[in-house]
Amino acid sequence: MNPLTASAMEMAAALRARRLTSRALVDAHIARVVAVNRRINAMVQFRFDEARVEADAADARLASDESRDTLPPLLGVPCTIKENFAFPGFPQVSGMVSRRKAIATVEAPAVSRLRAAGAIVLGFSNTPELCMWMETANRVYGRTGNPYDHRRIAGGSSGGEGALIGAGASPFGLGADVGGSIRFPAFFNGVFGHKPTPGIVPNTGQYPEPTGDMNRNCVTGPIARRADDLWPLLKILAGPDGVDPVCTAGALRGDPRRVKLDKLRIFAIRDDGKRKVAADLSAAQARAAEWLGSQSSQKLTWLQPPALRKAFDIWAALMHAAEPEPFAVQLGEGRRISTFLELAKWPLGLTPHTLPALVLALIETLPLPTRRYVEMGKALREELIETLGDDGVLLYPPYTRVAPLHNHPLLTPFDFAYCGIFNVLGFPSTQVPLGLNEQGLPLGVQVVGAPGRDAQTIAVARALEKQFGGWVMPPS
Repeated sequence: MNPLTASAMEMAAALRARRLTSRALVDAHIARVVAVNRRINAMVQFRFDEARVEADAADARLASDESRDTLPPLLGVPCTIKENFAFPGFPQVSGMVSRRKAIATVEAPAVSRLRAAGAIVLGFSNTPELCMWMETANRVYGRTGNPYDHRRIAGGSSGGEGALIGAGASPFGLGADVGGSIRFPAFFNGVFGHKPTPGIVPNTGQYPEPTGDMNRNCVTGPIARRADDLWPLLKILAGPDGVDPVCTAGALRGDPRRVKLDKLRIFAIRDDGKRKVAADLSAAQARAAEWLGSQSSQKLTWLQPPALRKAFDIWAALMHAAEPEPFAVQLGEGRRISTFLELAKWPLGLTPHTLPALVLALIETLPLPTRRYVEMGKALREELIETLGDDGVLLYPPYTRVAPLHNHPLLTPFDFAYCGIFNVLGFPSTQVPLGLNEQGLPLGVQVVGAPGRDAQTIAVARALEKQFGGWVMPPS
């Protein structure tokens, strides 16, 4: 078994069978981090010494007479964590210059659950400033590159996670998603990512931490190199923590292994009707949709809901309705920054803020007919729920094109709505890799389900991985 290509579940099984050691797994992934990180700058805080100690302890436990049934499911398996999740004794900067010296004193529940399951954290990955842009770059840690072409973006806000996993330096990681921040990094780096139905995994312990109804729009979930890891990871992460007001759901519904592909109804949408999708990405989606349609007893159905033309407006309106703290106030850590003044200082290098963060703070001030788009969003949600029912999945592009060059998303800032729309609608979405294009860059598609139908989207991801190959290790 190649530790740099195996799934976390394969590693866990091999460890229990004593076919390899946790120390060997950890050392292999540390060596891979060292080899790739100088080019992609994805891991920004390192925990190598502690990881080796924990690996030796895991090996001692695995070698003991303890029953295999009582061992934690991920005992001895390495992973990585997005830097904005609290981990005691380590920085929780979230790309903010003013938080350079911020050290976490508590542990985020999602992190605690992975560690209780036996996972060994190698280090922490880069984010954009305040985790609110689709390219990962900040004035504290710098810019993260794509392992398939370091001149291109790794996505955001979990871009460091996506890049490490796509590079083969981590089997899985922890991300958070308010407008595509799990799915963009998964897509651009050619791996799997799952944005759960809201209320399944607690958001507690992040910085910035969502408040109130924002916990419905922002969700925590796994990114992994193999589809088979998504459901076991989701089961470990799921459940109330007594703090997140939205996370009250009990056990997950269903099981991907019991989903019958031939019983699913397959729907697909080519684009949002406003922002066209590149030919190579559209063709990859069509291949996946047609193959899924051929496996089902139901005919593939192509849709075009008119409301999707207003996807960004709906996202912005429903985000506003959730009453988040204004972004300009978050940038000032409680005091509203002067966005225009900071923008004037930016060309001179006199502001601590990145240009995307300032642009987002400016966009937030633009007038928007909120009530109209809130109602439009509610109608679209009901339309899609009725269409999908209990047995439907939807294939939808994750973006307008494959990973763009650095800074290029500033030219098309609203294209993120291809992912963002499903945050505010509350639908689960699994990002699935579909091979590489002629430039050697990852292709992919979102698999979307009705709320609570996470098992179905992950089941389809597993099937697509078997048919189209899934993640492809990038060139050295």
